[in-house]
Amino acid sequence: MPWTDLLVAERIVVLDDPGSPARMLEAAAGLLAGGPGPLADAIAQGLQSRERLGSTAIGHGIAIPHARGEGFPAARGAFLRLGRALDFGARDCAPVDLVLALCAPDDEPDRHLQHLAEIAAHFADPGFRERLRAARGAAALRRLLLSRPPASAAA
Repeated sequence: MPWTDLLVAERIVVLDDPGSPARMLEAAAGLLAGGPGPLADAIAQGLQSRERLGSTAIGHGIAIPHARGEGFPAARGAFLRLGRALDFGARDCAPVDLVLALCAPDDEPDRHLQHLAEIAAHFADPGFRERLRAARGAAALRRLLLSRPPASAAA
């Protein structure tokens, strides 16, 4: 499954005021669940539990918070560009402003790891990161993220 299959336009947003990392994870969970409710609460708890194990920030201002859980829907992602970067405890000490959150069912651990690796590979491209940061608004982000393949993958 290409990483772009994890995203739909409604789950790609600019979060002007992310508040705290915990609040941002709650916003990501709401996007992943399709709105508030028990599923969003379960996803938020999963994302926060994973974050307590160790930061999901991969450097260069990128974080990939993720969770697997029983009862989670098929693998899906949500992209949030933050209006204010947050300290996510990254090894390079860079605050995070680009977040791709991921949730997946418990019974697909290998596929989940493949998604994480593919996402990390795309965000390793400095040009791709810069295009995401320079995009003017959610519509431009959606065009960049939903194109097939992302410009960084063609190389």
